[in-house]
Amino acid sequence: MKFKIKNLGEFYLNSPTSLKSILPEIKKLKKEIPVGFKYQEELIDWHYTFNSSSEKEVELEPIFSSDLNSLEYLRHTASHILAQAVKELFPSAKLGIGPAIEDGFYYDIYYEQPFKEEDLINIEKRMKKIVERNLPLERKEISKEEALELFKNLGEDFKLELIKELPEEKVTIYSQGDFVDLCKGPHLLSTGQVKAFKLLSVSGAYWRGKENNPMLWRIYGTAFFSEEELKNYLKRLEEIKKRDHRKLGKELELFTIEEDIGPGLVVWLPKGALIRKLIEDFWKEVHLQRGYQLVYTPHIALRDLWKISGHLDFYIENMFPSMELESKAYQLKPMNCPFHIYVYNQKRRSYRELPLRFCELGTVYRFERSGVLHGLLRVRGFTQDDAHIFCREDQLEEELTRVLDLVIYFLKLFGFNEYKIFISTRPEKFVGSPEIWDRAELALKKALENKNLNYEIDPGEGVFYGPKIDLKIKDVLGRFWQCSTIQVDFNIPQRFNLVYVGEDNQFYRPIMIHRALLGSLERFLGVLIENYAGAFPFWLAPIQLKILSLTDRNIPYGEKVAEKFKKEGFRVETDFRNEKLNYKIKIAQQEKVPYMVIVGDKEEIQNTISVRTRKGEVLNSLKLEDFLSQLKKENKPYLSDESL
Repeated sequence: MKFKIKNLGEFYLNSPTSLKSILPEIKKLKKEIPVGFKYQEELIDWHYTFNSSSEKEVELEPIFSSDLNSLEYLRHTASHILAQAVKELFPSAKLGIGPAIEDGFYYDIYYEQPFKEEDLINIEKRMKKIVERNLPLERKEISKEEALELFKNLGEDFKLELIKELPEEKVTIYSQGDFVDLCKGPHLLSTGQVKAFKLLSVSGAYWRGKENNPMLWRIYGTAFFSEEELKNYLKRLEEIKKRDHRKLGKELELFTIEEDIGPGLVVWLPKGALIRKLIEDFWKEVHLQRGYQLVYTPHIALRDLWKISGHLDFYIENMFPSMELESKAYQLKPMNCPFHIYVYNQKRRSYRELPLRFCELGTVYRFERSGVLHGLLRVRGFTQDDAHIFCREDQLEEELTRVLDLVIYFLKLFGFNEYKIFISTRPEKFVGSPEIWDRAELALKKALENKNLNYEIDPGEGVFYGPKIDLKIKDVLGRFWQCSTIQVDFNIPQRFNLVYVGEDNQFYRPIMIHRALLGSLERFLGVLIENYAGAFPFWLAPIQLKILSLTDRNIPYGEKVAEKFKKEGFRVETDFRNEKLNYKIKIAQQEKVPYMVIVGDKEEIQNTISVRTRKGEVLNSLKLEDFLSQLKKENKPYLSDESL
């Protein structure tokens, strides 16, 4: 069989023989050998065997350790080394699955008790010994019956369940030394090639994600091709821990989530509530200037409303149970859209009125399982910065372009200049006809192309009533967060029989655009806290200035300075305690206050102030009026952008 390997040449292989047989020839040509290959868009490894039924000439693309795809080989092999280490140390453990993931790998393992921190240390030590043994990996295809017999003898019940569900008659297994696992690959040549790795944590995970299944222990780890890459990644993890919004939210007194109140239900503390108010006020101001009309809607509605909208048929698993009152069933709202439809329907609409844009900071409630709740990022009650636009078909592209402009404006305002854009297309369960969906998807594509915005297709991830654009923003640590979403809906207007009167006095169906710029305020604030590490820009900081007295005799002057700032609308606190100045500065820095205004004898005599920033910069003997002028400019959230 003839092999053509890109940039390496042509090779010949007698089938059925694994690619490893051409290794000696590759080593003569190139100092660095490929980690594996890409074959017809599939990642294959050196253990892969082409049988006689394969085509006579095969084209392969080599993958080297510098290629991003190479991490799949490394981390998948590391997960097998983890599983082998666990089996050697805990023979009664049973294996689930162990894939490579974006930042590393994990393995789900059943054991009668949770793995402790000291267990992870011992497992990692055993993994290093397996690496030192440099065990070659071997790939083998066996029949389904052989696989069932093999894993039955090994006592691997979870593997048996997986094998029984496989449609193929042949099953692939990989072995390294005495260890064998059910696996499609790809893998490295030997365990000795996995050198820079680290086990990170362990958590519970139901087998196959179902609550009725046994609880397994998911051991997470990561691996890189160099110690330096691993070291940098671990540093980044430490930075992520420092920025954890749950930790900072408690330290900075921004919010709390109490088990006594209910999991996933957020209580905003005064400082967090103030930040939220500043964002909400600005949001409302911008929307009113952009032609939106503000509405408020209830938190509950009759359950029948959600039958008409389709939520009971397509979204019921994400909704709270209904409530009975006066022989009628009520439902906590999971969405705001049906209410906005009734705002539209208050009177007969003319084509001249469209587009109509209704906006609301509407709190909704969705049932999230306790295992996935995560601070502000995954909650059960949250406030969407929601809006619905009702327009004619000839207005659709322009309205979508306007929404995209507004999304990008808000993201830039909060410092997010990088993002990925996805178009989520028709899911398996949907309402409406495929033709209507095609029209909606085309409209989204055209709007993005009109703005010269690059996008990717996310197949099957649209909501049941229409396709959508999702924007994932990139934070300072390079992480992407899902926030903004724009959806085109031809279906719900039809379900609620929405119409407008056209120029010819005939009835026409409006198109509905659902959009959220920030997503939910809870999630967005969680992202903001981590992005800023709690050090909010001046206009968003709950406490903008802290007045610190040097001695007790400077307190009256400090009070005058504080009053001056307050009269100008700044958020000010004072610290006139009988403590050393350095201690007061330390406390203010821990609270992430942007400016500390220091008043002592010198400042009082000269009628000036000294200022220290939270970054440690010191500005002495400033005139109060000059500093006030500077702060007034800094206190505006607006971008230097005519789009407002």
